Amino acid sequence: MNYKELTEKLVEECLRRGADKAEVYLQSSRNLSVRIRNADVETIQESDSIGIGFRVIVDNRLGFSHCNDFREESLHNTIDRAIAFAKLTSPDEHNILPSDKGYTEIEGLYDPEINKIPMDKKIDLALEVEELAMQDERITHSSGGSFGDSESEVFIANSNGFSKNYKSGGCSLGIGVVAQKGDQRSTGYEYNTRRFFSDLDSATEIAKTAARRAWEMLDPKPVKTQRASVIFDSRVSPRLIGGIIGALNGLRVDQGATFLSDAMGEKFASNLITIIDDGTRERGLGSSPFDGEGVPTQKRTLVEKGTVKSFYYNTYAASRAGVESTGNASRRGYTSLPGISTHNILVPAGNHTPEQIISATERGLLLNSLTGSGLSTTTGDFSGGAEGFWIENGKIQHPVRGLTIAGNAEQVLKGIDMLGDDIDMHRATVVPTLRIKDMQIGGV
Repeated sequence: MNYKELTEKLVEECLRRGADKAEVYLQSSRNLSVRIRNADVETIQESDSIGIGFRVIVDNRLGFSHCNDFREESLHNTIDRAIAFAKLTSPDEHNILPSDKGYTEIEGLYDPEINKIPMDKKIDLALEVEELAMQDERITHSSGGSFGDSESEVFIANSNGFSKNYKSGGCSLGIGVVAQKGDQRSTGYEYNTRRFFSDLDSATEIAKTAARRAWEMLDPKPVKTQRASVIFDSRVSPRLIGGIIGALNGLRVDQGATFLSDAMGEKFASNLITIIDDGTRERGLGSSPFDGEGVPTQKRTLVEKGTVKSFYYNTYAASRAGVESTGNASRRGYTSLPGISTHNILVPAGNHTPEQIISATERGLLLNSLTGSGLSTTTGDFSGGAEGFWIENGKIQHPVRGLTIAGNAEQVLKGIDMLGDDIDMHRATVVPTLRIKDMQIGGV
């Protein structure tokens, strides 16, 4: 079946059946998940799905419906439901559809070799990464190894005259293990997700990392409640930056619901913090030639040297704000209406290695795990449960658990005084190690 032609014909059918404007979103996907534990295959799940979502506008009223039955009668009934739903909703002049016919050319979104790899090899990889991790004598239990891959193709057409499609995919390999010492148990995980199979780290490297993260947290010691520096490891620093990203969401900004709602052009964070959203990055996990409603993606600076430069929008939020969409409509598949999200986030590297940041810290916490709310998008204040390593005189002394860290927006965001050079461009959110000079640390 020619899905491009189908989506175009279904747009016409929506208009014939009473819609003023219409969008048809079709997605087909395949997913594989292999999970093993203790050298046995626990599960192999492979699934295929395909479906269509219809977004229609009638007298500025929005309706949506979806189906996975491609028989003509079912498709027509689904269109009729969407139109009927629209007539039940309140009119909103900002219910519009994009008209940009552009398309951002991006390399490296789909690796055809993944689908050619025999199932036996995929299973063997999951078994291998577990076996290698368990060779470390400090590791006592396996939480399980896994291999996964997926591919998806999206077709979108609307009544403003465009029809677009693209194909993407990816794969992952990971392991979780447990180190036990007496009554202590400590877990460690490492997972790689990549667009291309050849970009996955080796099973040996993944296994060693997971094992180390488990045993290095054994024998924690308490620390007293105090104020000290907090170093956010590059695995945790995205939690801090994520609060800023959420506060730049154009719809939330328009609603006055974030701490940055009135901050355009204002400095709110350290000079070290620049944040770039890039939907065009080659092989980027969040890259695509267009967003969830067909607007071309772009590379955009949201924050420059601590100053707000841009918010991000889908078409609806942009209309409310009186601006153009930034190509940030998100979609969870054919069953959902467009939301708003970023693509690939980058905080460019600083001038220090993580080791130099530790050496420059007289007393503080190297944070490698965070629970709780993190940075509030509403207030900008920070709080959470913490664990990691205690630093004295520029050297790691011992692991610590059960701590809390907190600070107000100005202390936390303007208090970032060192930025690492350790960026991993394979991640969708790339943030190096960073240090906040002074935070409240709750201990014993």
